[in-house]
Amino acid sequence: MLPKRVEEILNLQIEREDYSSQLYLSMASWAENRGYEGVSNWLYAQAEEERVHMLKFIKYINERDGVAVIPGIETPPIDFEDVFVMFNKVLEHEKYISGSINEIVGVCIAENDYTTQNWIQWFVTEQIEEESSVKAIIDKLNLLGKNNLYMFDRDIMSMRGGGEASAE
Repeated sequence: MLPKRVEEILNLQIEREDYSSQLYLSMASWAENRGYEGVSNWLYAQAEEERVHMLKFIKYINERDGVAVIPGIETPPIDFEDVFVMFNKVLEHEKYISGSINEIVGVCIAENDYTTQNWIQWFVTEQIEEESSVKAIIDKLNLLGKNNLYMFDRDIMSMRGGGEASAE
């Protein structure tokens, strides 16, 4: 059975993963409307991956005799200055999620919930990969500059690691 504080913070993470999915869907739509087919496909796949993460939290809470709560979320932004600003926002958001996962680890330690602490380690590793992946994209964008995005857009899907989901 989940300690109450662990159940509460895991439910908070459901909301954060849901928002992450919606944020990336919003970004994907923005990119698609501006002709960035590759960027939009990358973001659609990212949105699906975040939805899968949310489902993992829901199932884990329920399997441990907790009650998963499906929250309403705030509407994500719908407009972005350019691809550069957008990917910097992606990195900022992934760092926020990393902090959130670390907060869960801290609560698990405080509550002596070694089972959840062990389970959450997958997400700790996942966040290291997520941040690294987005940093690599930002590095490529900075190398290209603002006038050479065609090949970047064409090749961005090859920069996805071993993600769990795809948009196709």
